[in-house]
Order: sequence, then structure tokens, then C-alpha cells
Amino acid sequence: MPLTLLVIITLSFFIMRLAPGGPFDAEQGMAPEIKANLQAAYGLDQPLPVQYARYLRGLLRGEFGPSFKLRDVSVSELIARGFPISATLGVAALSAALLLGVPLGLGAALRRDAWPDHAATALSSFALAVPGFVVGPFLALVFGVHMHWLPVAGWQPDLRHLLLPVVTLALPAIAHVARLTRGGLLEVLRADYVRTARAKGLSEAQVILRHALRPALLPVVSFLGPAIAAIVTGSLVVETVFGLPGTGRYLVEGAINRDYTLVMGMVIVYGAVTLLANLGADLLYGWLDPRVRHE
Repeated sequence: MPLTLLVIITLSFFIMRLAPGGPFDAEQGMAPEIKANLQAAYGLDQPLPVQYARYLRGLLRGEFGPSFKLRDVSVSELIARGFPISATLGVAALSAALLLGVPLGLGAALRRDAWPDHAATALSSFALAVPGFVVGPFLALVFGVHMHWLPVAGWQPDLRHLLLPVVTLALPAIAHVARLTRGGLLEVLRADYVRTARAKGLSEAQVILRHALRPALLPVVSFLGPAIAAIVTGSLVVETVFGLPGTGRYLVEGAINRDYTLVMGMVIVYGAVTLLANLGADLLYGWLDPRVRHE
């Protein structure tokens, strides 16, 4: 994980520096002497390897550096301000994906080729086909602008402000979880040990809960790592659409403004969260499947 994070930091650093433009190019009417002084103050006049080494030394001290565009604010302060909002949004979306997707997939598998199965398949296909930047404005237009039920922008830690962004972010994850749960359960129900459990006289509910559910959820657990990564990247769009002051919005604004330190700080946070999520998924997979632990 540290090596992977170092690769992410290195690639992001040099891609940002080698991209056209700079943090002070958009300043209109700035004298060349002032621009040169700003670049010298932030160390941008030094060779790239020197800048990279300085940045790594700062990271080892826990410093992300100052924002180039937001005056008198450090990147650490922006992360501390925006990460709780993004984390709340992501945890709520992932929880909704599991709480809704797993029962939906179980119902579709237990009623295979019946109307619940067809309905779940149709809803999953629709949720996967429509992107978040379409779903978000549509929900805001219907429930916010026309019906006036929910706010369409801004942030307050309550259900009314969370509902539309969480639904927008969670829909694709719900569809993936439902399809994986359905496929996993259908495969497990054909296993020999499930037929043996039924032959012993266990009820269908006992067969599902005691013998089939845990192995059926293994594909879902494998998907958790990529799902969290997708939710993290999806939050960039959702936070921008709904005007949420989270880290995703800071990352988008930083990339547009060539705010190197801000973009790097957000990329490091997202990379660390994704790596930790994949580690958690691996550990959970081992808990569900004893064969992994024994190997």
C-alpha cells in the first residue's frame, strides 16, 4: 500500500506539472516581475526533481502545503473542512447500496424468471445506463424546483440535504450489488451442500440464511473495493451538481485552476481511502470464505 500510494503521488505530481498552464496564468494584467516573485515564493521556479523532493519531504512531516489559489488557507484545512462531508455522502451511498441491493438481488434470485426478477433486472439496467450527471439534475429539477420537497444545493447535516445526492450516487452501486447478489445466490443454490441441506429437511429460509447467504455474498464483497472507488470518483460530479463543499468539489476547482497542492492533497486522500477500502474488502472476504484464511 505505501508503494502504491507513492506511485500515485509521483504520477499525479508530474502529470500536474507537465500539463499546459500554471496556477498564475489566469491572472489578468499581472506584471512579469510579480509572477516571477510568486513562482519563486512557492518554489515553482526550481527544477521538477527539486520540487518533487521538497514535496515528499513536506508529506513526511504531514504537510500538504498552502493552496495556490485560495489565499491564506492550507490544503490540510481544506481537507479537514471537506472530507467529513464527502465521507458522510460516501458512507450513506454505500450503506444504501448494501441495504437495498442485497435484498433486491435475493428476491430476484428466489423468484427467478418471475416478475420480481424481471423488474429487478430492468431497474438495474436502467440505473447502470443513466450517468450521475443526468440523474442528479433530473432529481433536483423534479423534487427541488417543481415540487419544492427537497433542497437542490447547499449543505446541512440532515436527511433533506442528503437524500438527492445519496440517491444519485448510490443508484449504480445498488444495481451492481443487486446483480452480483442474484448471480451469486443462483450459483450457490445449485451447489451440492445446499441440496444436502434441503434433503435433511431444512426449511428454505434456514437453507438460505445458514448455508447459502454467506458464500452468495462473496462477489459483493469482491466488488466493495471498486464500488468505493466508483463512489469516490462519482462524488466529484455529485458534489459539483448539488453545490456541496466536499473534497470532490475542491478537486474539480483545483484542477481547473491548476492549484497543484490542492489537487495533490485530494488525490492523496482519495488514493489512501481507496487502498484502505480494498484492504478492508480483502479482510472481509477472508472472514466470509474460510478457504482464503487457510491458504
